Amino acid sequence: MMSRVALVVLCSCWLISTFAANGSQPNIIVVLADDLGYGDLSVNGSRLISTPNIDQMAREGVRFTSFYASANICTPSRAGLLTGRYAIRSGLGHNVIEPDDTHGLPASETTLAEILKKAGYRTALIGKWHLGHTPEHWPTRHGFDEFFGLPYSNDMQPLALYRGAEVVEETVQQETLTQRYTAEVLRIINAESKKPFFILLSHTFPHIPLYVSERFAGRSRAGLYGDVVETIDWSMGEVLQGLRDRGLDLDTLVIFTSDNGAWFEGDNGEFREGKGTTWEGGYRVPMFAHWPGRIPGRAVSRAATMNIDILPTLANVAGAKLPQDLVLDGRDIWPQFQGSDDSPHEVLYLFDNEDIAALRTPRWKLIVHSYYRRNLAAFERFEDGIGFSYWLLFDMEIPNPERYSVARENPEILARMLELLEAGRSEFGALRTQPLPVTVP
Repeated sequence: MMSRVALVVLCSCWLISTFAANGSQPNIIVVLADDLGYGDLSVNGSRLISTPNIDQMAREGVRFTSFYASANICTPSRAGLLTGRYAIRSGLGHNVIEPDDTHGLPASETTLAEILKKAGYRTALIGKWHLGHTPEHWPTRHGFDEFFGLPYSNDMQPLALYRGAEVVEETVQQETLTQRYTAEVLRIINAESKKPFFILLSHTFPHIPLYVSERFAGRSRAGLYGDVVETIDWSMGEVLQGLRDRGLDLDTLVIFTSDNGAWFEGDNGEFREGKGTTWEGGYRVPMFAHWPGRIPGRAVSRAATMNIDILPTLANVAGAKLPQDLVLDGRDIWPQFQGSDDSPHEVLYLFDNEDIAALRTPRWKLIVHSYYRRNLAAFERFEDGIGFSYWLLFDMEIPNPERYSVARENPEILARMLELLEAGRSEFGALRTQPLPVTVP
């Protein structure tokens, strides 16, 4: 029987998309910000940071309001995006990769870049990788024809800028990284080739430390952080204009999102807390998709979706075949690119390292533990021989969720969420901080 959380692709001819069947494959650009909060963009409510280019992209395409990173820190989140699988499956669920680590994304994993390359695409990673920096884990060993960027986060040492496997700058001039990344993307867009391109533009910022060039310094009303975000918005404008100048805007799908929520600075909108935590601010991220003529303008999808859905969706769009035995946790969300509010997931699991820290269904969210007290949400405490259980169940359809639990009012919903939690722990071999209570309140 097929698992409730894994989609097993049963045949290599899983789906030949209508796009490829029409004789053309679109170019694909995925733009991934690092630690950008949901509310850091003016289209999502920021009053201090101006992002007119991203705003226009959202107006001309679809805006997702319940899109999740698959982890609350970068390495496992990026693994989820590139593999369509929760990072615990690839052994990258625990923490981020440090400079002295030797592990990385296993060769056994099938990446989005590999799938699209086999489908005839030119593939390039521009920017941050952070999925392993030893030779066997390098981006060019995972389907990328080109790599220009950093092996990991910009707060780690030693830090060098690479082209392919060669160091081009050991004292990295971080003030100019966003501009140089953008120039590399435009170079690929303008290259003469009969093949379509897939570009992952993986920005270094606004991960700290923050850097900005003189050209953008002092532009925003949100300090250095705001200047950095406005530089990323400038980059988005340059990329979209570059596509228009080449007459490729109607033939290119562009996606913009973030690897997790904002950290020390930034704005996660109405959502609680931020990066590294169990709350919405750690996982809920901005997400926009733009493709004139294929994605309707001003569309909004409120469906609960996740970055693991990007791989199967783009495989569909490209008409790419998936390996016969590939187990995916992601789903094709092309209907949501059209504005559908129906989630394709019965449940989304939100991992904190190798724990299922929370789970989200289309309407509900259960907090299993929070970042500072692992047994906050479900614990046994005995005072005078009396034990009790404390569960945090939230209705995600109300404004400002995650303030007041409704577990008492919804015992049947809580029981079902606990069943899904146990199913996920069984499926993934996830850690269990303690047994579930026999009864629910």
